[in-house]
Amino acid sequence: MADLSDGESVEMKGSGAKPYVLKNVGGVYSCSCPAWRNQSTAIEQRTCKHLRKLRGDAAEDARVGQAPQPKPETGDDEDETKSGPPLLLAERWDNAQELTGWWMSEKLDGVRAYWDGKSLISRLGNTFHAPDWFVEGLPETPLDGELWIARKAFQRTVSIVRRQDKSDLWKEVVYVAFDAPSLGVPFEERLTFVREHVARKAPPYLRAHEHAPCTSVDHLREELARVEALGGEGLMMRQPRSAYEVGRSLTLLKIKNFRDAEARVLEHQKGAGRHKGRLGALCVELPDGTRFSVGTGFSDKERESPPPIGSVITFRYQELSEAGVPRFPSYIGVRADQGLSAVNTTPTPAVPVPAAKTPETPVSSGTRHFEFVEGNSSKFWEISRSGRAVTVRFGRVGTQGQTKTKELPDESAAARHASELVEEKMGKGYVEGRSA
Repeated sequence: MADLSDGESVEMKGSGAKPYVLKNVGGVYSCSCPAWRNQSTAIEQRTCKHLRKLRGDAAEDARVGQAPQPKPETGDDEDETKSGPPLLLAERWDNAQELTGWWMSEKLDGVRAYWDGKSLISRLGNTFHAPDWFVEGLPETPLDGELWIARKAFQRTVSIVRRQDKSDLWKEVVYVAFDAPSLGVPFEERLTFVREHVARKAPPYLRAHEHAPCTSVDHLREELARVEALGGEGLMMRQPRSAYEVGRSLTLLKIKNFRDAEARVLEHQKGAGRHKGRLGALCVELPDGTRFSVGTGFSDKERESPPPIGSVITFRYQELSEAGVPRFPSYIGVRADQGLSAVNTTPTPAVPVPAAKTPETPVSSGTRHFEFVEGNSSKFWEISRSGRAVTVRFGRVGTQGQTKTKELPDESAAARHASELVEEKMGKGYVEGRSA
């Protein structure tokens, strides 16, 4: 079977538009697919069907100690299934790609909805029971957009749009359209169609989402800061003249707040492809012992002469994973307040790692119950904490469901982990207590 040498990577076609990247970094194999990323085990113990296809079951069983086979790939989260409408899905910006000239818009904290010319449909393929007066004036041409009320009103939006009684509560909601998928023309022409339809027909509950060209990275960050200061979720970036692709695409990027942190360089990883013979990535370590690689943000000169082993670098990332690993880290530079010659011989004081964002409502040691209802789908999710242990129970409403428990290093880490799980579920539309 084929294998990857240290520092080598290969692409493999998956279910989405973008191929998955398989890597070997110091004997730790990884894959960019959701099945690999969403496993709760340590990264060196993870496997997936793509790694098994490349290396063979025997090699993977020997590497991970015959760990359980991963579940079939279903996408980045439970909201993505093959039964839903043909939607374009966003990738995350890697903090390095040049976005000058791209179309910039606010990332709305609403509910994604696809207008098929007759009905509004959820990402799961269920119909939103919008009143006739709400969809009056919408075109026969399909639209992609968001059911939205206001910033910080996501839960209110969810509670209204998933009702089945076509109530007057829909008067609080608008449908903000940002694309016309079926037109088969570049993005600018599709957006013009939406704007012209709104101007010509003036549908009472249809709006065209505002887009503006990005003039520079500084412009992007200024706009991101402005939106987040107003309570917005972040930004969406659309590649000029791009087509509407079904599945995840690098022509649509989502950007949330940046965070900076510092880490010590442990190892220089060899580059491959265009970076062969020079730095591919830095293996670094956070003060808490978490190790990961930083492979983007370097200039050609920095790859030729990388930061020395033992030096402390500053990097930028978007968020911490469940395991506490920075996601999408990008190199900024060597820490300015310490000379490189000194760090090789003198221990460096530990630097704090920025805490992950926590929701306004912390998780107590009691049990909290959440439910998600959409069409025929009715699920529950419960979470409780006892000391260092966090227990979740989940499944279809009316069943016992499944139970999983995770032990954290200390009670503080357990409380933080539980709060992050609650924030994640609420972001996916789960509502605490039984819905109306």
